Amino acid sequence: MSEQPRRPRTTGKPHRRPKKDPVRFLAFEVLRAVDERDAYANLVLPPLLRKARASGDFDARDAALATELVYGTLRRQGTYDAIVAACVDRPLREVDPPVLDVLSLGAHQLLGTRIPTHAAVSASVELARVVLGDGRAKFVNAVLRKVAQHDLDTWIEKIAPPYDDDPEDHLAVVHSHPRWVVSALWDSLGGGRAGIEELLEADNERPEVTLVARPGRATTEELLREEAAVPGRWSPYAVRLTEGGEPGAIEAVRSGRAGVQDEGSQLVALALANAPLEGSDTRWLDGCAGPGGKAALLAALAAERGAVLLASEKQPHRAGLVAKALAGNPGPYQVVAADGTRPPWRPGSFDRVLMDVPCTGLGALRRRPEARWRRRPEDLDGFAPLQRGLLRTALESVRVGGVVGYATCSPHLAETRAVVADLLKQFPAAELVDARPLLPGVPALGDGPDVQLWPHVHGTDAMYLALIRRTG
Repeated sequence: MSEQPRRPRTTGKPHRRPKKDPVRFLAFEVLRAVDERDAYANLVLPPLLRKARASGDFDARDAALATELVYGTLRRQGTYDAIVAACVDRPLREVDPPVLDVLSLGAHQLLGTRIPTHAAVSASVELARVVLGDGRAKFVNAVLRKVAQHDLDTWIEKIAPPYDDDPEDHLAVVHSHPRWVVSALWDSLGGGRAGIEELLEADNERPEVTLVARPGRATTEELLREEAAVPGRWSPYAVRLTEGGEPGAIEAVRSGRAGVQDEGSQLVALALANAPLEGSDTRWLDGCAGPGGKAALLAALAAERGAVLLASEKQPHRAGLVAKALAGNPGPYQVVAADGTRPPWRPGSFDRVLMDVPCTGLGALRRRPEARWRRRPEDLDGFAPLQRGLLRTALESVRVGGVVGYATCSPHLAETRAVVADLLKQFPAAELVDARPLLPGVPALGDGPDVQLWPHVHGTDAMYLALIRRTG
């Protein structure tokens, strides 16, 4: 009898195909979009979640975990990078970006959530096997095991310079903000260590979803029937969803009768609308109207008084968003695609003008945490001419006796008071109006006459507003 050929001997465990975890895979997809395409998570994540839930891959808990993994990782990216850097044997810039994303997701699970250590490491390694391959999965495993040796507080003690030696660098590492942003926010805020730490901590907290009931179209009473809905703190049109949720599932939001709008943004529009005027009050202008939140509120308020809003936006696709936001407004309005620095309207045409100018967005880091890593100090130089040009247009567009509202979603002094001061030098026939009385009930508004809102004080984005009356 002939001898049967022997089967080759195998050693070790049989090769296993990696198992795809849909929650962590989706979170990784979002981080890659943020890194590769300069996308914003608040625009990328919702449609992916809707698709996953529609396909049956996700339930509400899965969606909540994916959201926490994305935003928690982005908010703490700087701190996690410093920790990972202490656990690898090469400069961080030499680690491939997709590997860093997996490591950051793993670090957040280990240091920023209640996920057990073993589960956080094994799930991250499994994700690495799916998206990176077995070789780099071993690297992820080795690094995360080092990360898991300490909790977050212990790591910060190890990697952050002492506060007394370098306060700004210490705060930058502890609170995961670039050093220049810490410095800029501290200058704008003033005061000692407690205030800046509270502000940086607020930037790293998940903001509530805030709705606006557009006057004449919806009421706060209607919105308060939603689950976990409570009244806004300051705006009479605001309703807060304390447990988040999907605003697009609310009928009033779907139909455009209500919208998602930070309460600070609502207050800016209300202050301009309520500023005292002498003479006519029939023509209003929103000179930087995209994507349309303030314009929709202003148009509704204008309609109640028999006034007409012209909403202008330079980018045609954003002008389209404005038109969509204003559709169904109870009174007349107009939307145009126009360059605010080269306006198609005549000087002195309007009674009220809002210019919410493009800016670095440092006041909305709660909602767009990735912006802190994307912005650079030199961006200020790029925005400065545009901001001054738009405010100049606003002052030229308002009639004598009319009021301009200059607003930014940045507290940086170079984008706020410096711009206003420069333009007032060029327009001696203009004066600041005290904005504080036009935000009734809102505390801690400073010495005036302009207003700076803060996340840690007011629970809003860090909106800035200066009201200027043209006197001649």
